[in-house]
Amino acid sequence: MSDNPSFVLKGILDVEIQQKPVPEIDANEVLVEVKKTGICGTDVHFLVHGRVGDFIVEKPMVLGHESAGVISKVGPNVTNVKVGDRVAMEPAATCRKCEACKEGRYQICPDIVCAATPPTDGTLARYYSLPSDLAYPLPPNLSLEDGAMMEPLSVAVHAVSTLGALRSNQSVAVFGCGPVGLLCMAVAKALGASRIIAVDIIPDRLEFAKAYAATDIFLPPSMDKGESRIGFSMRNAQAMKEKLGIAEHGPRAIDLVLDASGAEVCIQTGIRIAKSGGTFVQVGIDNPDVTIDMFAVLCKELVLKGSFRYGPGDYPLAIALVASGKVDLKSLVSHRFPFTQACEAFEITRNGKNPDGKGVIKVMISGPDVDINEV
Repeated sequence: MSDNPSFVLKGILDVEIQQKPVPEIDANEVLVEVKKTGICGTDVHFLVHGRVGDFIVEKPMVLGHESAGVISKVGPNVTNVKVGDRVAMEPAATCRKCEACKEGRYQICPDIVCAATPPTDGTLARYYSLPSDLAYPLPPNLSLEDGAMMEPLSVAVHAVSTLGALRSNQSVAVFGCGPVGLLCMAVAKALGASRIIAVDIIPDRLEFAKAYAATDIFLPPSMDKGESRIGFSMRNAQAMKEKLGIAEHGPRAIDLVLDASGAEVCIQTGIRIAKSGGTFVQVGIDNPDVTIDMFAVLCKELVLKGSFRYGPGDYPLAIALVASGKVDLKSLVSHRFPFTQACEAFEITRNGKNPDGKGVIKVMISGPDVDINEV
């Protein structure tokens, strides 16, 4: 059986739809007919650069990992889902035996196999197989697009709740108003944050963030000619403190800072605005070689954490937050494309806007032969 159209990355800026074999499943796996897939920044990074950090594309690979679909087939040992169930797909299988897995930190399993992470094929295809416990049934009030958005929302849940340990009435600053940054704000709002500061260099994104979940927004000043990144970050942090009334201690201090941009100056600024004893979580990635003020980290006794994908409990909490109406996902889907126009979908994601100038937040691609309006 080979009726499995797949969107394949053959090389840098070289993609095409190919027929691939339908995956076989074992006794504990399910076969999902993929209905909706969102485009992630890492997908675009693989397309444009052929790599993300140490993950290098060395042979053709199917893209996509933010997906939801309908169970098409189940293995004989599967009891948690059945054929016809609508599910969100957690696209990373682990060994379940190593120290990390046994500690409940399976996201750092050394043998983790992640969709669309070289050399493993992704989910932009008609069919995708995965362990049955990584297929999460969707409540009736959630759409398949909502299901696809559970992947980036789980990234945000992991950063804000699991690692950031945000509590009600605490303050948060989020650098970067792309999809993950916006979802971090949404999770913070759902968990009762008293103040949510959004930071970005694009005014339209800031206005969307303010309408979506942020209580405050900040547009950084321009970098002066010849100014160092460290010098700019110090000036930027001071400007934030003055404009927004941010303090080092007390009720005007920032308990949790999350960087979803990966930009060096955002990381440097975030460390400087975090309160003494506060937490800084790194979610985004760009240039891995970043200079930080370790003296500030030391003197303020900051807790610095890296956030990598998602772990136990993150998907269920993400689904619960949306099902209960505490997080809105629908307003984040800005563009929709059929499977046959996947190339165009990636192009506008890469450009950040479509030809008529509409800004991109999240682009959704429907599965093969699936109408873009099918929910």
